[in-house]
Amino acid sequence: MLLVTRPREQALEWVSQLRSRGVLAAALPLLGIHPALDTTAVQQARQALATHAFRAAMFVSPNAVDAFFAGSGIDAAFAWPPNTLAAAPGPGTAAALQAQGVPPHLIVQPPSTAEQFDSESLWPELARHPWQNADVLVVRGEGGREWLIQRWQEAGAAVQAVAAYRRGAPQPSTEERTLLREALECPRHHTWLISSSEALDHLQPLAEALSPHTHFAHWAQQSPMLATHSRILQRAHALGFALAQACRPDINAVVDSYNRLHRDT
Repeated sequence: MLLVTRPREQALEWVSQLRSRGVLAAALPLLGIHPALDTTAVQQARQALATHAFRAAMFVSPNAVDAFFAGSGIDAAFAWPPNTLAAAPGPGTAAALQAQGVPPHLIVQPPSTAEQFDSESLWPELARHPWQNADVLVVRGEGGREWLIQRWQEAGAAVQAVAAYRRGAPQPSTEERTLLREALECPRHHTWLISSSEALDHLQPLAEALSPHTHFAHWAQQSPMLATHSRILQRAHALGFALAQACRPDINAVVDSYNRLHRDT
């Protein structure tokens, strides 16, 4: 079984797609998404966006899109500013933006063939545009990365970052706790799909709280894992996941990697 560890709503979407492709998958979120403590800055950024104040607005994830527009009061009359680009690090975020009414031709994202869907893959696409004296909005979670902001500033842009949500430990349901217990008891029968280093860091305390007698290091050595970024793979190996492998963050690549791993084992 493939365990999808994205935040719950995204995990359920991935599970549905994986099952439609013949993969036995289940959602086991390892990352909780919570509202920002201070919503004033988000409200102000939404108002500025509606008045065409930005040359581009970048959303770091589908969670950033959902949190930014949640409770905004935006109705059917709202139209995305026609001169504002919407930047997305991957197809999931791009789809979330389209669901909010952003025209596809205004969305800038990495090519579908990109090895990774992240800021580093997004920047070459953004770098095609002039940014001198441009105002840019970055919508992210609290404590997000600064890499893309630095690139924009080097190109002459004035960047405003707003935290639309907080990441934290998940709150597993009864069903998810049962699934985690089964994975702890039968590591070889469960493969982890990890798409966040922070989510990976939540796994050990959750496992030890649920099953105090589990020797985590020994269990990790037996647990297959697909990591969707090189940073996650490095973190997995550091935590003792000897069977962790790299995998592109694309549904077809995940299916191929899982089926190949399943055949090999």
